[in-house]
Amino acid sequence: MRANPAEYELVAPSSLRDALALMANNPGEWMPIAGGTDVMVLYAAGKLLGRKWVSVLSCPEMRGITVEAAEVRIGAACTYTDLRQHPVVAKEFSLLARSAAWTGGIANQNRGTLGGNIANASPAGDSLPVLLVYDADLILVSARGERRIPYRTFHTGYKKSLLGPDELIQTVCLRREFTNCTAYAKKVGARNAQAISKVFLAGVGRVADGQIESVRLAAGSVGPIPLRLYKTEAVLTSQVANDVTFENAKRILQQEVQPIDDIRSSARYRSVVLASLLREFFDSFGGSQDFVVSMNGILARWSQLSATTAAEEILPCCGSRAWARQMAAQRPFEDVATLLATSDRIWLELSAADWLEAFQSHPRIGETRSHLESSARSQQWSAQEQSLATESPDAVKYALAEGNREYERKFGRIFIICASGKSAAEILENLQRRLKNDDATELHEAAEQQRQIVQIRVKKWLTE
Repeated sequence: MRANPAEYELVAPSSLRDALALMANNPGEWMPIAGGTDVMVLYAAGKLLGRKWVSVLSCPEMRGITVEAAEVRIGAACTYTDLRQHPVVAKEFSLLARSAAWTGGIANQNRGTLGGNIANASPAGDSLPVLLVYDADLILVSARGERRIPYRTFHTGYKKSLLGPDELIQTVCLRREFTNCTAYAKKVGARNAQAISKVFLAGVGRVADGQIESVRLAAGSVGPIPLRLYKTEAVLTSQVANDVTFENAKRILQQEVQPIDDIRSSARYRSVVLASLLREFFDSFGGSQDFVVSMNGILARWSQLSATTAAEEILPCCGSRAWARQMAAQRPFEDVATLLATSDRIWLELSAADWLEAFQSHPRIGETRSHLESSARSQQWSAQEQSLATESPDAVKYALAEGNREYERKFGRIFIICASGKSAAEILENLQRRLKNDDATELHEAAEQQRQIVQIRVKKWLTE
């Protein structure tokens, strides 16, 4: 332990009134603490700057979830476990319950709080993009009174906010208007839980008769603060849910978000992944009810198979036997969304050897057969995914073949890319860019491309 506990002072008032009085008498001197999960990390490292701390975890005014007719009010000291287990939150604000499950391990979820995640003001906070798409309000309190502000205005810069030195976040308010919305959230990191995200996208919206009625999008870990994507939303709203609309939205997204480079990932990687997540959201957003019913029917049949047969049936979606066995072992799945989320989690937790096995199940771009023997279904899907790449000038095909050989000489494995919807020229551009990667960076970029392929193939498998 690098810190000396004698250098610190901690008080734990039994009421919000007492806590606010203490902070009012010495503005900026007393730092509020709730679960303390971030504070203890800094304390253990000897990097905790504040010396006087006031705990609000025992203040009853900061706890509890109140369900009203028009909104749900969540006490800022509610834990992630509180959020996961509350029936109304899980039903009407499923993204908040899901992001709570991604935040650290069970111990952290039992202790960490929603208000602490907001006040910490990290752009990588898992709950923050979700609060943006749910258009949350915050109630800030001090001895001077209270004020209600839109959460979207709260963050003013990296680790900066509108919170005054004598204020606390008391309540998070969520309007009850999302029950009939499609909801999407995806965290891309080393794994879903107990890891800081590299990219996070959340979205909610409604589609009626093929037209997008409303949509809200927010991204995390791509800038100094979590971002509400207003320009991308505007391009999607009132448009027909087709590929032209998506391409327009993707173009605006790339203009609206300028990702950051940091120790966890590169700006270029974040930009590519963010566009892929937008595609996933868009595909789920525009799906018809018949499509969903069909998928759920196939999923129910698959759940009745033996573990061995179930693993063999789903194997062509990925090519990794470890992935297929773990997917079969996780049955039954309550819905397709849970199946897809589990697929991502298992894939990201596999070893590099398992990733390489999946890579080898694919043919080279421009070819029809893989290095290893693969199923007829896998070969059929590969041909479909590369359909645009085969319709290209001979010069581009030749350049791709040369690029494939150069890639294999450098990395010792075939080039993996999610080719669906990409022309040969686009694939070639990606290949040339990725040849500049070091081996570790490229392995993870290939793994992300394979993750996208698996998502597409699972959806195909569920409808064929």
